[in-house]
Amino acid sequence: MAKPTPDPSPFPTRDQILAYLKENSGAAGKREISHAFRIDAADRVKLRRLLNELERDGSLERVRRGRSGRAKGRPRALPEVLVLDVTGTDLDGEVLARPAAWDPAEPVPTIYLSPGRAGAPAAGVGDRVLARLKRSGPDEYAATPIRALPRTAERMVGVFERRGDDGRIKPTDRRQRDELQVLRGDEANARHGDLVLAELVPTGRLGLRQARVIERLGVLGEPRSISLIAIHGHDIPTEFDPAALALAAAAEPVTLGDRADLRAIPLVTIDGADARDFDDAVFAQPDGDPANPEGWHLIVAIADVAHYVRPGDALDQAAHQRGNSVYFPDRVVPMLPEQLSNELCSLRPHEERACMAVHVWIDRDGNKLSHRFVRGLMRSAARLTYEEAQLAYERGAAAEVPEPVRRTVVPLYGAFRALARAREARGTLDLDLVERQVMVDAAGAVTAIVPRPRLDSHRLIEEFMILANVCAAETLEAAGRPCMYRVHDAPSAEKLEALRGFLDGLHIRFPKGQVVKPRNFMAILKRVADTPHQTLVNEVVLRSQAQAAYSPHNIGHFGLALRRYAHFTSPIRRYADLLVHRSLIKALGLGSDGLPDGLKAASFEQIGDQISATERRAAQAEREVVDRYTAAYLAAHVGASFAGRISGVTRFGLFIKLSETGADGLVPMRALPSDFYQHDEQHHRLVGKRTRRTFTLGDSVEVRLAEADVVTGSLILALLTDGADPAARAPKAAGGKSGHRSGGRPAGRRRRGR
Repeated sequence: MAKPTPDPSPFPTRDQILAYLKENSGAAGKREISHAFRIDAADRVKLRRLLNELERDGSLERVRRGRSGRAKGRPRALPEVLVLDVTGTDLDGEVLARPAAWDPAEPVPTIYLSPGRAGAPAAGVGDRVLARLKRSGPDEYAATPIRALPRTAERMVGVFERRGDDGRIKPTDRRQRDELQVLRGDEANARHGDLVLAELVPTGRLGLRQARVIERLGVLGEPRSISLIAIHGHDIPTEFDPAALALAAAAEPVTLGDRADLRAIPLVTIDGADARDFDDAVFAQPDGDPANPEGWHLIVAIADVAHYVRPGDALDQAAHQRGNSVYFPDRVVPMLPEQLSNELCSLRPHEERACMAVHVWIDRDGNKLSHRFVRGLMRSAARLTYEEAQLAYERGAAAEVPEPVRRTVVPLYGAFRALARAREARGTLDLDLVERQVMVDAAGAVTAIVPRPRLDSHRLIEEFMILANVCAAETLEAAGRPCMYRVHDAPSAEKLEALRGFLDGLHIRFPKGQVVKPRNFMAILKRVADTPHQTLVNEVVLRSQAQAAYSPHNIGHFGLALRRYAHFTSPIRRYADLLVHRSLIKALGLGSDGLPDGLKAASFEQIGDQISATERRAAQAEREVVDRYTAAYLAAHVGASFAGRISGVTRFGLFIKLSETGADGLVPMRALPSDFYQHDEQHHRLVGKRTRRTFTLGDSVEVRLAEADVVTGSLILALLTDGADPAARAPKAAGGKSGHRSGGRPAGRRRRGR
């Protein structure tokens, strides 16, 4: 083994030991470490304590008897803002923390928590904080607390099962693999098969973790129980404070007063067929200015939520806590009470509604010439679905749409074509991804899972909203007022390198050493358009992107290729938009209900972190519900065969995306054709050592559905096709990090007891 670099210190530091383990194949015993660092017998106890400390904080992994351990693999990169649990201190007294939600199979990064701002209470072991992270080393972060979070018992949702005198809970979170024990008296009258909310009971002993049931949520299998799993599993608030409900009930329609009168303008709303709240309406007409030939005048009118939700009142506090509405196939968890979200703040047809509107003038190529905000009173001329708007434009008089409405729709498409030219010119990232739509009946049962259509009417509304959002950001920046920007950073160097490795396997070159722009990704997507790899490459490019967030600090929006951007168009369902409305009201002198003068920059930054976190929470919950509904729908088809493509290659099996439903399922390693498989990470494939059979990312396969677990939303599949032709003699796996038999166990390692 290699000798460590001599150090004047008589005893090695934790970093020196970890560096030594990584240098020497990642594993060594106490004897080898003692010899390498010349540790005498008197310090052997001290060494053992340090190794135990490294193992406890996740830096070291014990491998087998007689060997101390190995430095764990490099953890995945962490987001800028994260919820952390304080776990203890290191030998130097530094406070250590770890992510509150973390896959136990992944290595844990080292996170040092600073004391925070002066006067802030120090975080102690067991505390939970929202913190801002900054990378300070390859596997190390420095964290600064943003605010303390309530210290509550860990809760989880699961299915209760009676087991003799006691009970068991099977967690619905697929990352929680172990059942929980429920002692008699802690069941809260739960019955076998009930969906329950439980909290962990600390016992200090080994074995199954113990929990007590605190609420029965229903019976698993009932259609509406699926969304309840996500609601309670992610602590999504569903009940409004009585004070908030009272304010909503007392709200009244506005009168014209000093508002701009937009009631004679035939604004229309265009939304999905199942939409309940209509917060945006649009209008377009040719610009009559001779200096702007073939140009357009657009109006985007948005519900004036700021009139009803005032800074600091009970409605504002409820909206701030929620951050956004959450949409499930069978229900909506709204940010605002329905008296507002579905009534007074909804731009329903032929009813007078308060609005914030922006007039925009563009040239024939979609370039914005000028804009002007007003606070107005409008009356929607029609409520159209995306399909109705498309038919009105394509079929003209043959469409079943009243002639006055059709005359309103046609100019919208003229303005849209101009905006589309501007989008193309600036080179935005336009991913072609199919979204699953779960269709449910009145009882909440799944009737079908279909691709969500993508029409020009969808793109039209998207372009109008983007334009209005840009106007809002530009106005606030020019006025020097606070703005909650919607920011999207460029991809990280690590993600770009991973993308290059993937594209190399498809013989697509992605050059290094250039400033990456969205059009670079679009060149790749155009190259694979109408090929078998189209969907897969679009998904991998999406994974390579940074996550968009809310921040008062503008860094631009990489994906849209915009220098400044904010969300303005959905204040019914997004708190960020409400903040932008209030700031515009203040900046333009449009009322007394604007953003308060005394708002501190740190407070605005904290709100941005909060609503970014609630947005991620909502997105995760919505994905999980779609997965569970899909599993429930496919449960009746266990044993059936499906076409699909390999969408992920891992050391424990293959992920397959089914072509018909877009569902993702796992083919475990044990279900692959009998062989010893090596994971070729560089080329995203598994290669059989004996047969040279390969399974590569993007391959078409046919699979049989072996299991559909509604509790976790997971699908287990079995291959009916055998991968690449062995006669092709795949080249020897390069860069393989692990080898596995088709039984799914790492070669040479005993199966761990459950």
